[in-house]
Amino acid sequence: MEIAVKSHIGCVRQHNEDYYGTAIDRTGRVLAVVADGMGGHQAGDIASRMAVERIMLELANMGSDLEPEDARELLMNALLVTNEELFQFAADNPECNGMGTTVVAALINEQGGVFAHVGDSRLYHFGAEGLTQRTEDHSLVQELLKSGQITVQEAAFHPQRNVLLRALGTERDVRIDLGEFSWESGDVILICSDGVSNKVSNERFEASLKQSKPLQAHVDELLQYALDAGGEDNATLIAIRNTSAPVDIGQKEG
Repeated sequence: MEIAVKSHIGCVRQHNEDYYGTAIDRTGRVLAVVADGMGGHQAGDIASRMAVERIMLELANMGSDLEPEDARELLMNALLVTNEELFQFAADNPECNGMGTTVVAALINEQGGVFAHVGDSRLYHFGAEGLTQRTEDHSLVQELLKSGQITVQEAAFHPQRNVLLRALGTERDVRIDLGEFSWESGDVILICSDGVSNKVSNERFEASLKQSKPLQAHVDELLQYALDAGGEDNATLIAIRNTSAPVDIGQKEG
């Protein structure tokens, strides 16, 4: 698998409260995590870094032959442990009161992957049928959209579009969303903070990914587009491409 990553402070913020991590184990399986922190006095920086580092640590010694349901359980438990650690840290450090972070964590091999998420950072899958958003934002605007109270166009400029209904570390208990996907050779998984997804449309993602060029060039182009569109927020993007050889179902041996 091919991996490309970029994170940028943006054009307005004084600190980058996004944090990310990637790792490849000896079997070729990829672990990728993106977190977008929140909280005053740089508490967002602390929350996102703590979350990524803890999740990476929790998943550092997985077995090589995990069934999807086992991988999902490991991801969920890693996020739950991280939530408890963040909540306790904020309780012990009053200057970090209210800190929290979004997170998307994915375990991916050549056949597919499983993911866990909380907040409004996203995971997309780009394949033969185009771009599909695999996560659903845990935000006020998303709930207003689902209930039909606002339109997609209104959501893009809603004054409360950054209000989260779920995040790691803000409550003692948190509900984790889990999902899985299969993919083919040439498909791309994108994991990003809302500094990217708020500025880059599905059509723009697709237009870039349909071009034949190195994966890092796609990531650089999409991040630059987010900055050129205003860059009011930190922006982080991880892209993973399936580079396995395609299966020729018409070929026979012998």
